[in-house]
Amino acid sequence: MLEYAQFKQIFDDKIFAKSKPDLLKKVADYPDRYVGLFRPTRAEAKLLQNLLYSNEIRFGDAFELAIRQYFITEGWHPLPRTLISQDGSVLNVDQLFMKNDQILFIEQKVRDDHDSTKKRGQINNFEKKLESLVYQYGDKVAWGFFYFIDPSLVKNKTFYTNQLQSMQEAWGVKLTASYGSHMFDTLGQSEIWLNILINLEQWRQDIPELPSLNFDLKPHESARELSQLTSSTFRKLFSDPRIVDEILPVLFPTGATLQLLLEQFRASELVINKTICASIEAYIRNRTIIYR
Repeated sequence: MLEYAQFKQIFDDKIFAKSKPDLLKKVADYPDRYVGLFRPTRAEAKLLQNLLYSNEIRFGDAFELAIRQYFITEGWHPLPRTLISQDGSVLNVDQLFMKNDQILFIEQKVRDDHDSTKKRGQINNFEKKLESLVYQYGDKVAWGFFYFIDPSLVKNKTFYTNQLQSMQEAWGVKLTASYGSHMFDTLGQSEIWLNILINLEQWRQDIPELPSLNFDLKPHESARELSQLTSSTFRKLFSDPRIVDEILPVLFPTGATLQLLLEQFRASELVINKTICASIEAYIRNRTIIYR
């Protein structure tokens, strides 16, 4: 099982640790999505919308990592998740483990809400990965789950169940469309789901209702996260007057984070970084922010 501290670290790191640099990169690369006369919302609203949407996506990524850790703690050995299909394309499996010389294969989603077109693509992708696994590992492939974490949405359950039943007969592997606790119950690991629910409930109480757009609330943390961005991203941010006037004041209201980043750029001899230094200094000066 996972202690709450480990569970929390997985979810916090996966969901929040890259949210700031990812947002700034999107702003730099696609400024028209955030500012402009033909936008029906102010920049703040669009930025918040982007953060919320990104966090939803990363929630699934965090669950993928957490469930992998759960299986490892229960004695399952993780296998390489990158496969080469029969036609030579590269495939990435969500979860792949071996225990007692038997292989467990899981394709994992947060919820079953796919439309009619996407659900067919999902099941075709599942079989393509299953085929690669069987050709690589033979009859060691014992279980395959098309797994949805959220048990409250079962939009395509009948479709997935019928498709996997047909595949099972063809490939000779136990295949199941599974929701919530069902996969763990089937594998005799019901305690994993109970632990997930307990940890998830506590984690949800710890997170804020809305993500903060003020990167200066924790300037050292923000500067550390943003330091991974490329010089070209910072050049784009400071060379677009719309970003400088409408977005940067929202994200850096006091300038504390920018001041820390400024020190980083000053330490570089690259011409581009000296240009960025000048841009940051001009921004700070024009906003009449005094640092001590």
